[in-house]
Amino acid sequence: NIIEAENGDAHIEVEVDGEKKTYSPQEIAAMILGKLKSDAEAKLGETITEAVITVPAYFNDSQRAATKAAGEIAGLKVRRIINEPTAASLAYGLDKKSDERIAVYDLGGGTFDISILEIGEGVFEVLATNGDTQLGGDDWDNAIIDWVVAEFKSESGIDLSGQPDAMQRIKEESEKAKIALSSAQTYEINLPFVTADQTGPNHIQKELSRSKLEQMTDHLFDRTESPVKKCFEEAKVSASDISELVLVGGMTRMPKVVEIAREIAGKDPHQGVNPDEVVSMGAAIQGGVLQGDVKDVLLLDVTPLSLSIETEGAIS
Repeated sequence: NIIEAENGDAHIEVEVDGEKKTYSPQEIAAMILGKLKSDAEAKLGETITEAVITVPAYFNDSQRAATKAAGEIAGLKVRRIINEPTAASLAYGLDKKSDERIAVYDLGGGTFDISILEIGEGVFEVLATNGDTQLGGDDWDNAIIDWVVAEFKSESGIDLSGQPDAMQRIKEESEKAKIALSSAQTYEINLPFVTADQTGPNHIQKELSRSKLEQMTDHLFDRTESPVKKCFEEAKVSASDISELVLVGGMTRMPKVVEIAREIAGKDPHQGVNPDEVVSMGAAIQGGVLQGDVKDVLLLDVTPLSLSIETEGAIS
């Protein structure tokens, strides 16, 4: 549950072994960073004390400070906070470009954002950023889940929406289907013994095609259009002004998403780096710069948010 803390901030209340505990968002983020730190230490066989952390370009100063605090709680010295689209561009070596504008199209598991950057002599300036914090791969999963549940109810008369175990299996299979349909034209959803009634066990066996999935989720693709349009308007650029297109996030493996992104910039996107890892690779390069291991990169990250002083009455 999300509750209001004594200082007015949002905190998360969880129950552990029958005992209620409350954590700040920074503490939750610190737990995740701490797990990443321990996993990396186990892999590398050495102690990790410093980090470069990436954040969405639209994060304001307080959100960036909270992210830095989370890193410090996790026992890390945060060397730098950089924008995710900047990190993605860095991973593709686009810092070597001069006087170019780059579109970074980021569709992940839970959020979507589009950023326009201007690069010149190692300086990355975020001209504009926009997005939908309630749109991501989970929405495509949910569309498949709803379809499977509706089809099964139509055929058997059984509503699985109230059966947690069955719904968990459907959720896992739906995500597999979504991923598979990025490379295959069809996928067979196969869930034996998903439930049982007086006649015996029931099974789900349905074929889902890529075209059917795209048809079912057409409204989700449409939701990316408005943020893109607003971003281009705010940056005062058109598709012909974009020199490079970078894709970020696992959902950008979906052919329809690639097609939409290509239409935005009128050119093929960079796809040489794993979209799930491209941001972390850029952060690693920046870490190398700060350590002195990478010599030929200069990064000055500029955010699109203005600075002002807020006075009484919320007047800035």
